[in-house]
Amino acid sequence: MKNILLLVHDDDGQEARFQAALDIVRALDGHLCCIDVTPYPVVAGDAVTGFGETVVLLDERGSEAKNKAVLTDRLSREDVSWSWADAMGEMADTVLEAADLADMIILNRALDGYPLPNMRDIVGRIVARTNAPVLAVPETCERFAFDRALVAWDGSRSAAAALRAAVPLLALASEVKLFTAVEDETGTGVDPAATYLSRHGIHAETRSLDKAHRRADELIERECAAWRADYVVMGAYGHGRLRETFGGVTRRMLTDSKLPLLLAH
Repeated sequence: MKNILLLVHDDDGQEARFQAALDIVRALDGHLCCIDVTPYPVVAGDAVTGFGETVVLLDERGSEAKNKAVLTDRLSREDVSWSWADAMGEMADTVLEAADLADMIILNRALDGYPLPNMRDIVGRIVARTNAPVLAVPETCERFAFDRALVAWDGSRSAAAALRAAVPLLALASEVKLFTAVEDETGTGVDPAATYLSRHGIHAETRSLDKAHRRADELIERECAAWRADYVVMGAYGHGRLRETFGGVTRRMLTDSKLPLLLAH
């Protein structure tokens, strides 16, 4: 895991993305690939729409130029390898075009204040269409802590993909917990996942909890709080994207999680 792709855009979540990216690139001795996206303007149609779009686009370009100057100056004083690319287009599609050789993509979960860009939608679209894991950080994240990683395990293909992708980070953790929420003690056990990690030299604690008609995301959040987890590894849209769109675990975690989420599909 060496090529870390960071979405750059002057929004409420950028500083959290930037700090997490720096922490991870340093820890993995990797390279930070910054993709600075200027989105196309969205302007209501009228007789002077073309003029309006031009004004909005110029404003957006001016804002991103200032943002680029600030961040490249900061990067020039950081002890990391980095590169920068400017792009224009729809945000999720533009990130995906740059992601073919990315080992990780760093975005935000849903932003808590101003709703644009719609990060929850962007994460959902990207994680469903790329092989790279997506790290979705809350906008309050000041640093990425590696010590205590909770892996939400349900035996699905997406959970397995997330586990495999997370190995380089999990190898840096002082403690790893494999957590599964089962129904009537008939759910998928964590033994195969624990065995897999042990072959990578990662010895995880395991815990299974009966769902007892409680939502899986609620149990994950409670376990994270009680155990003081630093981040969560989980499969995204494990029950199918359409079903998840109407209130699934991934959607709720992207909306409410207080911790960074490492997601794969």
